Amino acid sequence: MKKTLTHLLTGAAVLALTAGASLAENVIIGHFGSPTPMQVARAEGKFDAATGWTIEWRQFGSGTEVIAAMASGDVQVAELGSSPLAIGASQGVEYQLFMIAQGLGTAESLIATKDSGITKLEDVTGKRIAVPVGSTAHYSLMGGLAHVGIAESDVTIVNLPADQIAAAWDSGQVDAAFIWEPVQNQILQTGTFIVGADQTAAWGYPTFDGWVVNTDFAAENAEALTAFAKTMNEANMAYLADPAAWTADSAPVKTIAEITGAAADQVPGILKGFTFIPLADQLSDTWLGGAAATMKTTADFLVKAGRIDAAVDDYAAFVNTSVAEAAK
Repeated sequence: MKKTLTHLLTGAAVLALTAGASLAENVIIGHFGSPTPMQVARAEGKFDAATGWTIEWRQFGSGTEVIAAMASGDVQVAELGSSPLAIGASQGVEYQLFMIAQGLGTAESLIATKDSGITKLEDVTGKRIAVPVGSTAHYSLMGGLAHVGIAESDVTIVNLPADQIAAAWDSGQVDAAFIWEPVQNQILQTGTFIVGADQTAAWGYPTFDGWVVNTDFAAENAEALTAFAKTMNEANMAYLADPAAWTADSAPVKTIAEITGAAADQVPGILKGFTFIPLADQLSDTWLGGAAATMKTTADFLVKAGRIDAAVDDYAAFVNTSVAEAAK
């Protein structure tokens, strides 16, 4: 009888542990595979540990793909650029921006082939430019063209996802590409830098990558989402504490290279192209505090450019500052 009771209690304990494990929520998180500090925390399983989620990291090639996945409910949390963020919000996708992943700076740039005859932005008239349409890179390109007085119709836009641009470049199908890392660094080996997103931002067309969350999911997972933001911030702060230490032969850079496929000797330069914002600073008007206004400006520009039908009056409902407030 004692043996039977012991077995029953042991079995109950196993069942309890199994039940507890099954309660861990399976969460799909979309990302672009950029060589950034968060990839180190991802490789070490820190996001799963902090949130209690069982995370499936799903890589996307463009913001358009992310919007579709968020709209379908297939993905609960995702990295998304500021231009597609405004597009999806204008179309009524139920998500909220809760954290800035990084400012884009020179991590997104226009690169021209060396035989294209393009040495400055004004030279692109009549040329073939590859870019993922609807992306932050596309928005920067349109802003740059508008700044120098070139209509988008005066160039041939070749709409390609990021992972197809290098092949189009190598086969001579395009004269230039406005694209992000690590593809940018890859084509730059045989190309010429023309202008970066830092310059188009200075011209009035700012861009960033942010983290968005399904609105209902955010309300139901506030504590885990705060832990996610804290973990992301810790990863960025590890880099910001001593960027010079992140050399090609350092452990973090080797991890980033392994998980993203970027060359380790190129990762330090790529990291310098991004602007990583401490969570404590993200609530300023430059970032989350002014994100609704930035989305409105972006959407209004996209309407004028014929990329979306209409903008909404106020994008405040698509910004969630409570996570950053709790996490900082």
